[in-house]
Amino acid sequence: MSKGVAQSRSRTRAALLRAALETFAEHGFHATSIEQICERAGFTRGAYYSNFASKEELFLALFDEHGDRIVRRLAEAIDALGPEDHTPERLARLASRVEPDERDWYLVSTEFTLHAIRDRQAAWVLARHDARLRAEIARGLERVLSRAGRELTVDADRFARLIVALREGGLAQSYVEPSELPPGTLEGAFLAPLLESVTRPAAPRPDER
Repeated sequence: MSKGVAQSRSRTRAALLRAALETFAEHGFHATSIEQICERAGFTRGAYYSNFASKEELFLALFDEHGDRIVRRLAEAIDALGPEDHTPERLARLASRVEPDERDWYLVSTEFTLHAIRDRQAAWVLARHDARLRAEIARGLERVLSRAGRELTVDADRFARLIVALREGGLAQSYVEPSELPPGTLEGAFLAPLLESVTRPAAPRPDER
């Protein structure tokens, strides 16, 4: 495949992903047709099927793209911190940020999660993608804590599950009562003490003893 063809395919895929997210958020995952996605993106069904085999595959591509973007944004923000800023309070503030476009993704991902709860095959596939994202969160958390001279006292994957539950549960309440509970409020208030409760000063490495 030539470089020009690869770039064109990449642009087509990106346009289909954007159109799918917008259409899923507006009409719902199940109610949205492939034709609606193609029409919004400005491509044919042929272009769609050259990139995705089904709506489920398209959603999972959106899931991975969204997860990678969130992890990358957080990593960049943390990398910009000075050594003295690696505190639970500062990390909690960074983790509690919610981008304005997060509402659309929340609508789409929640509907697909409900679909997966009803469909064992969809649940199995979604769980694999969830696990990949959690692994990224767990690795990033351990790296940041190491910079702060701390380590987890609980399983990193289980704690990543708790962070995801806190964020998703908080967003559910925030989008119902945005004036009462702005997005990110719960993480901002409780993630720092939660981190304090499940971490301890890291043991010195052998070369530091």
